[in-house]
Amino acid sequence: MSDIKKIEQEDSASTFVDAIPDYKLADLIFVLKTTARDSQAFQSASSALFTAIKEQKLAPLYYFIHNSSETANLLPWDESLYNDIFLQNEKHLIELKDAIKKAEEEEEELSISESWNKLGNYYAKIGNKDKAISTLRHAQDLSSGTGNKIDIMLTIIRIGLFYDDKAFVKKELESVKLLIDRGGDWERRNRFKTYQGLYLLSIRQFEEAANLLIDSLSTFTSTEITSYEEIVKYAVLSGAFALDRVNLKRKVVDSPEVLSLVPTTPSLEPITVMTNSLYTCEYDSYFKALATVEVEVLKTSRYLASHSLFYIREMRRKAYAQLLESYKTLSIRSMADAFGISVSFLDNDLAKFIPSKKLNCVIDRVNGIIVTNRPDNKNAQYQEFVKQGDALLTKLQKYGAAVRLSGAERLST
Repeated sequence: MSDIKKIEQEDSASTFVDAIPDYKLADLIFVLKTTARDSQAFQSASSALFTAIKEQKLAPLYYFIHNSSETANLLPWDESLYNDIFLQNEKHLIELKDAIKKAEEEEEELSISESWNKLGNYYAKIGNKDKAISTLRHAQDLSSGTGNKIDIMLTIIRIGLFYDDKAFVKKELESVKLLIDRGGDWERRNRFKTYQGLYLLSIRQFEEAANLLIDSLSTFTSTEITSYEEIVKYAVLSGAFALDRVNLKRKVVDSPEVLSLVPTTPSLEPITVMTNSLYTCEYDSYFKALATVEVEVLKTSRYLASHSLFYIREMRRKAYAQLLESYKTLSIRSMADAFGISVSFLDNDLAKFIPSKKLNCVIDRVNGIIVTNRPDNKNAQYQEFVKQGDALLTKLQKYGAAVRLSGAERLST
């Protein structure tokens, strides 16, 4: 079979993608960085990560964790273990480099690009970030098929996500999008959608992330970067944040993908209770579920932990706004009772949103009520029209004065 036919077949083939680098290891590292050393979670993560390093022979990753300022001393350092697995890594690297030399001697273009790709994947697997990226870029340059180039670029993006390098991931996503738009197949487009959704989630762009992640549920195949259960969680969380009530019902609450997973995924329960309670206006249950989601889901996610306070604050604001939409006036006590919180907490919380006009209401503390002041869209449009008209008239007057002055100057000459 000719190299061209091989490239075409591999380019269009739907294949299983290895989890390189292993995102589960990134999750364990995150646990070590964010939990107390004497906690059970820390001990379990430390044991699991150390075992993985030893069994999978991840010498560069072990060295990185030991020497990084963020992770130093989180794992016990065993010099003899490091030297042993380092030598085993070097032995395998020699074999991979010999395969490259052999392919180059035989001048087989496809074998050369494949061999460089295997070398780059191995560097990525064992945790040598810089070598992995430079080697994979070389493999990409040697690759002839668009699909293969996209696969390599997606591996590079996974490396960036593994090390939480957001600026790097943004740049790579922009590059691979150009290639996908020119010739990416259905499967690779769907994988890209998941990758981009996770990145947007990590930078707090929940609206954009919701559209991508919800759309990816029915076509999800990206198990190399996250599990299906996790992507459903992220889709529901971002959807609850971004969608209005009608679309929340249609895309999340009644989603067959979400409903089919709930009975077998206990970790999804607080998220679905939160979402369903928001839709059904059961605000007491909603606030309780929201507190559970913060502790059990947001703070344990390496994509969302840094945004947990923002997410919870905005979800409280969304619920307040939803309730206030139905009333012109409402007593502070009855609103506090609806949410199962104290009057003082509600008063302080509302005061955070009102000055910035994130809630259209005022608090009348004398009478103990909240008065809504919904913006008058027609009046706002009229005021904007008058403002723009005044500006236009001012410009015309200045222009007229300039024309008259110019004419007077010509007459005087």
